[in-house]
Order: sequence, then C-alpha cells, then structure tokens
Amino acid sequence: MIDDDLWSAVGDPTRRRMLDLLLADGGGTATTLSEQLPVTRQAVAKHLGVLDRVGLVHVTPAGRERRYEVDEEQLARAVAQLSAVGATWDARLQRIKRIAERIQRGKSDSGADHS
Repeated sequence: MIDDDLWSAVGDPTRRRMLDLLLADGGGTATTLSEQLPVTRQAVAKHLGVLDRVGLVHVTPAGRERRYEVDEEQLARAVAQLSAVGATWDARLQRIKRIAERIQRGKSDSGADHS
C-alpha cells in the first residue's frame, strides 16, 4: 500500500537533502542543517516537522535544541514503496512499448507493396 503522506514528504528536494545530511552526520539540529542548506533555520524546522509527522525522523531534546535522527525502518519502508512503484511502472512501460511495436509493424505490413 502506498502512503501518500510519506511520498509527499520525500517528494520535496529540500527534505531529501535533509535526510541525506542527517544520515551522513548521524543526526542534527535545525541549526546545523540550516548551516548546510540554502534555506533559513525556520524553513528547516518546518521541513523537519513534516518529516517527523510521517515518521521519517525522530526527535530528542538536546539542551535548547531538538536533535533529529532518521528512522531507518520508516526510510526503508519508503524505499520499498518507491521500488514497488518503479517496478509497476517498468511493467506498464514495457506493455506500452509492445503495443506501439505491434502498431508500427501493422502499419509497415499494410504499407508493403502487394503486387
């Protein structure tokens, strides 16, 4: 089953970059992320809220900041969904290709000289 909220969350390039940074650094805060991204700390905090709501990150208090870490189980679920959809679309595209090839063969057969 496809989780639309999860897909919406990972569909945003800034949030994907944030996930990459969190994975590479083993976690981070809105401040540390905003230092590495071309968006404000406030924008980072909003994006982190979206990622938190869909379970892609979990939060722990760290002094005056909140530390975010990627929930690897939820990320694996998102990757599995992406893979499943990709495989479905690959199969659909193959069927479309076969239909187009049949149509093309039909056109070339009917255009052949039958004298």
